[in-house]
Amino acid sequence: MKKVSILLAMAVLASLMLVPAVSAQGITYTSGFQVQNLESTTASITIAYYNQDGTKPISDVTGTIAGMGSVNYFPIAAPDGFNGSVVVSSDKKIVAIANTLGNSPQYAASTEGFDAGATEVKLPLIMRGNAGYYTWFNVQNVGASPASVTVHYVPGSSGTDYTAAAVTIQPNAAATFSQRDLTALGSKFVGSAVVSSNQPIVATVMQVGEASKNMMGYNGFTAGATKVSLPLIAAKNGPYFTGYQVQNVGSGTATVSVAYGPNTGGSLAPAGESFSLAPNQSQTFIQSGGKWSDKYIGSATITSDQPVVAVVNQITSYGIAMGTAYNGFDANAATNKVSAPLVVANNAGYFTGIQVMNVGTAAATVTLSYSSQPSFSPTAETQTINAGSSYTWIQSGGQWTGHTYVGSASIEAGSGAKIVAIVNYIWPGASGDQFMTYNGFNY
Repeated sequence: MKKVSILLAMAVLASLMLVPAVSAQGITYTSGFQVQNLESTTASITIAYYNQDGTKPISDVTGTIAGMGSVNYFPIAAPDGFNGSVVVSSDKKIVAIANTLGNSPQYAASTEGFDAGATEVKLPLIMRGNAGYYTWFNVQNVGASPASVTVHYVPGSSGTDYTAAAVTIQPNAAATFSQRDLTALGSKFVGSAVVSSNQPIVATVMQVGEASKNMMGYNGFTAGATKVSLPLIAAKNGPYFTGYQVQNVGSGTATVSVAYGPNTGGSLAPAGESFSLAPNQSQTFIQSGGKWSDKYIGSATITSDQPVVAVVNQITSYGIAMGTAYNGFDANAATNKVSAPLVVANNAGYFTGIQVMNVGTAAATVTLSYSSQPSFSPTAETQTINAGSSYTWIQSGGQWTGHTYVGSASIEAGSGAKIVAIVNYIWPGASGDQFMTYNGFNY
């Protein structure tokens, strides 16, 4: 059976197993998840819920997913007050994403499920008191025995180097680590973390803006790469701009360079970046001010002589405070096929946008195909994307006018091509931060 692990933060109450720092923010979390079947025949799945102590709050849930289809689990089957993790098992190849909502519709973030873990996980952006931003993260033990987990915090621009005491996590269970009340990091901490374990683990990070009231989620990295692709980088794109954090996960000092792709939204051609990072150190680059004097919508490619990882935040500079995050991609692991488990149009105000980057060496013809729905079967869309460039499909207007759509999509380029993709999921008219992003799954 194939398995996918999902970390969820659910209906938090003071009496449950949650660190006081998270509950002190006055946020009640709920979650849902979407599972996509990547094969042409029906998948039989089993969903197991785990409390943070390793016990199960309910019996396992079973179900089926049609070939190349997807199923949304919201509300989930676990009881109110659940705070833990989920393991989805299937007889077919599957992928999954989790949506985490806080004080809905105030906060929202989307992250991907995992199919494997590692004994060391890197978190490139960890914060405490950074202009009102604090992080917390859940670590799940995906091994067969209890895991002894330690966290080493490494300052980037500010803060104190610190290693926390070990925490034991039962198999399939998760534990929460909050930086809000971790005074050992200093009054302000902006840096990275390394999570180590004697069992394979995975981790998901939430960046919470207490003052701005937005939230951004990303997954920890189990490995780095010497070439990292960032499909969407923006400056002065209406109210939106990006910032990205690069962490050296190698054993030696890294010499790093960043090249920006063609501008699909304006005339600005930004110069690249060159810098060095000590092992486990991270550095932030924000696409606002300085050379970012005009509109830019494009991509970025990071190269390094040591393996690195990167996370990108997309945020607003005015209006309703919205924020979202995605993981940089290992360009050498890219394929010519990407799946997107959740794509929507006119769904109670929500729609998606899919940004595809060609990380290969030659132009690629890319086709975006959608799953059929009883009331609407969207037409596939095709675009030629030059090497190092990106292209955006938005599920709003055009063929989407007058149709409500909740489905999935597959993205495919020609044989030998290499592409990666992210999916933005947004409700522009919301009163809070209803802006989420997840990484498409290469297969």
